[in-house]
Amino acid sequence: MALTKSFKELVQKRITKDPAFAEALFREGIDAMLSGDVETGKIILRDYVKATVGFEKLAKATATPSKSLIRMFSPRGNPQARNLFNVIGYLQKQAGISFNVTSTTV
Repeated sequence: MALTKSFKELVQKRITKDPAFAEALFREGIDAMLSGDVETGKIILRDYVKATVGFEKLAKATATPSKSLIRMFSPRGNPQARNLFNVIGYLQKQAGISFNVTSTTV
């Protein structure tokens, strides 16, 4: 039987090797949150952080303890808007991208 890697490991490797995939995943996490699926958005952003800047560097940049950040993106975490937007702002700067929210009629 062949050994397989976990899905999370595969995603994190792809993020580090494929900038377009990383940006799409980051965007998907934000979109999930804005659409009301906060749980999925937190999971996606947690994986993105782990594969890009890491929680220690993010903690220093946002002046938020790394354990608080890890808890914030855990399934039971409940991030305050201020902390969440601070993290997203930093991640955007690190990635060199900017998200804009637009309204659409459904």
